[in-house]
Amino acid sequence: MRGGRGNSGGNRNRFKNAGFIALLLLFGLIIYAAVNQTNTTQTNVPFSQVISQANAGKIKQITVNGDQELDITPVGQNRATEKSFKESGSSIYEQGLKQGVTTVVNKPASSSNGIWLTLIGSVLPVVAIGFILILLFRSAQGQGNQALSFGKSRARLYGTEKDRVTFKDVADTTEAKQDLEEVVEFLKYPKKFEGVGAKIPKGVLLVGPPGTGKTMLARAVAGEANAPFFSISGSEFVEMFVGVGASRVRDLFNKAKKNAPCIIFIDEIDAVGRRRGSGMGGGHDEREQTLNQILVEMDGFEQGQNVIVLAATNRADVLDPALLRPGRFDRRVNIDLPDRQARKEILGVHFKEKPVAKDVDLDSLAAKTAGSSGADLANIANEAAILAARHNRKVVENEDVVAAFEKVAIGPERKSKVMSEKEKELTAYHEAGHAVVGHVLPDSDMVHKVTIIPRGGTGGVTWFIPPEDKSYHSIIEFKDVLARMLGGRIAEELVYGHDRVTTGAGSDLQKAAELARDMIVNQGMGKKLRDQVFHQDEGIMLEKLVHERQYSDETAKIIDDEVESLITEAANRARTVLKSNLKKLDELKDALLEKETVEAQEVIKLLEGSHMPKTASLY
Repeated sequence: MRGGRGNSGGNRNRFKNAGFIALLLLFGLIIYAAVNQTNTTQTNVPFSQVISQANAGKIKQITVNGDQELDITPVGQNRATEKSFKESGSSIYEQGLKQGVTTVVNKPASSSNGIWLTLIGSVLPVVAIGFILILLFRSAQGQGNQALSFGKSRARLYGTEKDRVTFKDVADTTEAKQDLEEVVEFLKYPKKFEGVGAKIPKGVLLVGPPGTGKTMLARAVAGEANAPFFSISGSEFVEMFVGVGASRVRDLFNKAKKNAPCIIFIDEIDAVGRRRGSGMGGGHDEREQTLNQILVEMDGFEQGQNVIVLAATNRADVLDPALLRPGRFDRRVNIDLPDRQARKEILGVHFKEKPVAKDVDLDSLAAKTAGSSGADLANIANEAAILAARHNRKVVENEDVVAAFEKVAIGPERKSKVMSEKEKELTAYHEAGHAVVGHVLPDSDMVHKVTIIPRGGTGGVTWFIPPEDKSYHSIIEFKDVLARMLGGRIAEELVYGHDRVTTGAGSDLQKAAELARDMIVNQGMGKKLRDQVFHQDEGIMLEKLVHERQYSDETAKIIDDEVESLITEAANRARTVLKSNLKKLDELKDALLEKETVEAQEVIKLLEGSHMPKTASLY
């Protein structure tokens, strides 16, 4: 299918190029004919005048063509500019020309050449114009075919390539593989299930965060089942022309039925599968027509067709309920972010084809990359190989892996940025404030690294990494995180004064406000609004604009007060911790000014003896 589109596009391009060349040739012929006509224009003069001028020595040469035609070249000219005719049957001397007064050249008649030249000069432009018209017609016809092809499916067909993707190529996702193995069995041995009255599932919905391998799993299902695999994105159904999406859906399912047993994979199905009735575009909305056609086609599957639809999305909450009912997407496979062991397996897959030094510790890297998707881990492996090549190394060493991880996680170092000594000291106090508060508070994550080297869009970084993967978080943990976030601003306040705080904490304050509001609105962690949530779906913009919010103005005021209370409490806790550990704050600041970067073990050593004041405790 892809090759067919490529060939037609190449033919159209060739026609366009040929038409352009033909136009150039036509213009050249016109210019040549005009110049040639100008150069070859001859004046007819009476024969008696020719004889008198020749006898007077004013004619350089007379060329006799055949029996009658004369080409006259006057003195001072290099070519014939006049034409005349004599009487036939006698020579030019017999008709009055004196001997020796001019040069006479006799040429046989050449009427055939003149005829051919006349034919070429008159017919060739007509032929060229006709050829150009044919090219223009073919081009217009190609554009018409292209317009008609809008309704054709643009799905790519896989499954015929030599290197198939199988479940072995997809690390982790053990539970997802188990759910999909039955789909493979349905495709490979349909009669086995039909014999006991089991129906082949029509649709399987893969749900998970971006980068978790949904597309790879879909291709692995096709590879395991040795079946064709039609892949298309949800956005490719919808064009500017009404009805195109529905037409492409029909064409896609028709092709799939002809290639059954096969798999149709629709990536990002939420692009066309969002909940209907939102009010945008009315009942004739192109997206809704496309969705309706998908629903009809999935209902229209006949038993024995052996066509399974796999779809992927990271926003299953916005999908239309009709898509998710039994008989359409019968199964839902959740693909979560990998845990530590799974991350180690994924890293092993991505580093398998790379020359890796013996000191590379993938287990340590897997421990640090909590919350990373498979795509993130692949990016880290690729960045490590790039760094090794940049340093002209033949193998990827552990320092390349660590540098790649830090580059992906917190951004590249910007050592070229020049900072004054005053700015360095301010940044050192700011980052040390984060580190001290995070180190002292009992439910905070561990400090991994503190640096005053600008990275990404920040002037410095205090990096915290959890010791283990967590699925749940408590109110106490969130409050420690809030205090840690405000530690940098409070450190500036204690050292330089309340009126001397800077804009360096802008990002910290924004993240703290977002976390505090999430605790109140979405997690039910407020004091006055405990166990109440006021969640609004951020994915449906129109509902946010049209529908009223689900709580009153009084409740909104309480939410704002609760958020303010959490931020104030966190600031007070951070202030209490830092006031009790000012000496440790100065020591870490001095180490940062000296070394610019302090690793985890050194931070722990420097902060030995720091303590948690009773007034900062939540218990």
